[in-house]
Amino acid sequence: MLNRFLQRAPENFLSREQIQEVRAGRRGFLAGVFAAAAGTVAAGQAVAQGAAAAAEGEPEILNLPPHSKGLGQPVAARGYGLPSEFEKNLQRRESPGLTRVSQASVSFCPLQGLFGIITPSGLHFERHHQGWWDIDPSKHRLMLNGSDEAMLKRPMVFNMDELMRLPSVSRMHFIECGANTGMEWGNAAVPTVQYTHGMLSCSEFTGVPLRTLLELCGADLKRAKFILAEGADGSSMTRTIPMNLVMSGEVLVAYGQNGEMLRPENGYPLRLIVPGVQGVSWVKYLRRIEVGDMPYGAKDETIHYVDLQPSGLHRQYTSIQEVKSVVTSPSGGQVLLQKGFHNITGLAWSGRGKIRRVDVSVDGGRNWTQARLEGPVLAKCLTRFNADFVWDGKPAIFQSRAVDETGQIQPSYNELRKVRASRSIYHNNAIQSWSLEETGEVKNVQV
Repeated sequence: MLNRFLQRAPENFLSREQIQEVRAGRRGFLAGVFAAAAGTVAAGQAVAQGAAAAAEGEPEILNLPPHSKGLGQPVAARGYGLPSEFEKNLQRRESPGLTRVSQASVSFCPLQGLFGIITPSGLHFERHHQGWWDIDPSKHRLMLNGSDEAMLKRPMVFNMDELMRLPSVSRMHFIECGANTGMEWGNAAVPTVQYTHGMLSCSEFTGVPLRTLLELCGADLKRAKFILAEGADGSSMTRTIPMNLVMSGEVLVAYGQNGEMLRPENGYPLRLIVPGVQGVSWVKYLRRIEVGDMPYGAKDETIHYVDLQPSGLHRQYTSIQEVKSVVTSPSGGQVLLQKGFHNITGLAWSGRGKIRRVDVSVDGGRNWTQARLEGPVLAKCLTRFNADFVWDGKPAIFQSRAVDETGQIQPSYNELRKVRASRSIYHNNAIQSWSLEETGEVKNVQV
C-alpha cells in the first residue's frame, strides 16, 4: 500500500553475509543496511511532491478507474479469502541467523504492518524445534495420567470429538517467545521491529480449561503441584506448568484460534495455552498431560530457556513474560517522508495482568508523555497505544515505557543489565529506542 507520509521498512533484505555478521556478533554492517534503505528516500520525496501537484486536480478522482465501470470477480471465487495482492509483501520472515536448521527455527511476525491487537493467523510467529506437521485430527489423542496411581483416579484418553463436545471458552491472549528481543542484549543487532520484537503474536483462543479435564479424571488437586505437558512432534517438547496457573482456570487445551481451527504451524489440532508464560510452555500438538508433585526438570527447562546471571549461575523456571512495550511505527527501517503530524503507535503487554499505562518519549527518555490506550485492555493480552507527534525535521528518539496493574515498570537497558549483565538470551523486556534522523530515516539504537 502506498503511503505518502511514511515509507515502509524494507523486507527480507539481510544477505547471507550479513546473517553471518549477526551470528558473529558484529554490528557494523547495520550502517550499510540502513544506507541501502535510504536510497529510496528520494523516490518517496518525489511521491510527496507529486501529491502536492495533483491537489489541483487529482487524476484518481477525475478519471474513473476500471473497477468503477465494470463487473468484479464473482462471489466465492476463492473459497478461503486471501490478502490483497498489494499487501503480499507483508509476511512473517525467517530468523536472520538465530538457528542453522529451518525445521528448528523461528519466523518473525511483521508487527510494523499490523493494526489493533489481533494477529492474523497466517502472520502468527512460529517457533519449531523439529518442524511443523499437519496432523490428522481423527487420529490425534490426548492422554491424561498421574505420576502415581493416587494422583489421578481415572486416567483418560480423549479424541478431538470428545474434547470439542465439552463446554468451551474463548479468550484473547498474547504469546511471546522467551527469546524475543534476545539478539539485542549486547547492542542493537537487527534493523526492524519485525526482527527485534517479532516473536510476539496475539489471538483469540478457544478450548476447554485444563482444570475441567483434570476434574473429570479425578485429579488430587490438593497434592498435585505441577503438570507436565508433552507435544507430539519429533522433539517431544515437554514443559512443567505450576498447578496454581491451572487452578486459576486460565490454562486452556485449545483447538480454536481467531474463530477457526488452529493452523498447522500453530499446533493443529491441539495445543496448550498458558497465558502470561513464555511461548515454549504453550506446547503444540499436545498429546499428554501428567500430574505430579514436583517440577519435572525437562531438557528445555534445565539446559535451555534459563537465564544467565552475571555471577555465572543460571535462573531456572523463570517463565513469566514481564511488562514490555515497543513502538511499531515509526520504527526501524521506516522513513518519514514529510514534516508535520505523525501518529506514534505500538503495543504493550505483561504476563502479570493488564497494562495500566504507557508513556512515550521522543527525546530518548528525558521527557515522557502518557499515551492513549485503545480498548479493549485485557489481562495478559496485547494493548494498542497511540500518541501524537509533530515532526519539525529535527532528530528524535522514540521510546515507550509500559506499567502493568501490579505496578511493574518496564526497565531501561542500563537498569536491566545491572541485574542481568549483557550476555543473556531470554526475557529481555528493556525499553526499545528508535532514532529518527533529519533525512526521515528511522534506525535501531540503544541509549
